[in-house]
Amino acid sequence: MRLSRNILVKVTALGLLILVLYCLQTNVTWTSHLVTHNVPLEDNQSSNLRRIIPEASWASPQPLKSPETADSYYNVWSIFTKVTTNSPMRRKFRVFTESLMRHSTINLTFHVISDNQSQVIADAVVRLNSLKLNKSINVEYYDVHKLAQQLGDIVEVMSPRFSSKPGTYYSDALFFLSLGLHRIASPQQKFAVMLDVDTKLREDIKILFEEFDNFGETALFGLTPELTPVYRHVLYMYRSKNPETLFGEAHSKGGYPGFNSGVVLFHLERLRNSLEYDQIVSEDMVQHMTEKYSFKGHLGDQDFYTLLGMERSELIHPIDCGWNRQLCTWWRDSGYADVFDKYSRCNSTTKLWHGNCNTPIPEI
Repeated sequence: MRLSRNILVKVTALGLLILVLYCLQTNVTWTSHLVTHNVPLEDNQSSNLRRIIPEASWASPQPLKSPETADSYYNVWSIFTKVTTNSPMRRKFRVFTESLMRHSTINLTFHVISDNQSQVIADAVVRLNSLKLNKSINVEYYDVHKLAQQLGDIVEVMSPRFSSKPGTYYSDALFFLSLGLHRIASPQQKFAVMLDVDTKLREDIKILFEEFDNFGETALFGLTPELTPVYRHVLYMYRSKNPETLFGEAHSKGGYPGFNSGVVLFHLERLRNSLEYDQIVSEDMVQHMTEKYSFKGHLGDQDFYTLLGMERSELIHPIDCGWNRQLCTWWRDSGYADVFDKYSRCNSTTKLWHGNCNTPIPEI
């Protein structure tokens, strides 16, 4: 009997040793924290877990923070949906997340709005980047379909005014979800940054979060200027009636070209406490603004932010164009070649590339 017990003890010890070695080899640790403040995907058991990938080997060992004590300041959000294994979006997401992790020096949480199939792809990409860089990141997933239902009131108001004809790319509800991010994010999140996945960071995102220090007392959002003449085009009727206006003019010439929503900063605490914002996104107010400026957009939430900046500029903090260096040249080849250069000009150091319009991002 004693011999059998000794064998059992040795087998158990060997099993534990193998398990430890496996965890070290895979370099992944899971915590069994149920994410109750978001809307987890139901069909994937791991969607109910917060993933924590260990710190880089060159850093001093740090204990993994529990979700309750983790720093709630650095929250980065992205939308990653309708992606297949061979989709070009997979590569874009890999480039984006690798750049985010490579340059980051902070303990951030990455929030991904996704669907079941896209989540599996996103999870694999993040895992590979983590192993490649040997760096940590916390990831939480949210079901895009449930969030669309949760924010249906906002989508219903925005979609008819800031979408092209129904069924096209920007008509989907997911392109208005940012307007209700303060209702999606947990109450512990006071600030957040949302980035398009066709972007590539060249600087530590911590520096971008420092922009919140410049929000003043009224700003709810932070955005960079649009670097194409799209709103020169959209505001054609208003500009013809108001020839002296700066609305629709290039940023490099001191005008207001509108905003690009590839990078958006959210003061979530103010948004939650703002009764005024609730009125601004109401049917009556949005109708008033669109009629006032003869505005019929097609670029989703970006159109709303641009319109809001025209009507209530104090609610948006302008951010340096270097944080959203857009590469799209579609408007140059679509009738605006004579003015395109003055719109696309950005004299700041590029901190983030934005490969909109499926434009390749430089390798540098």
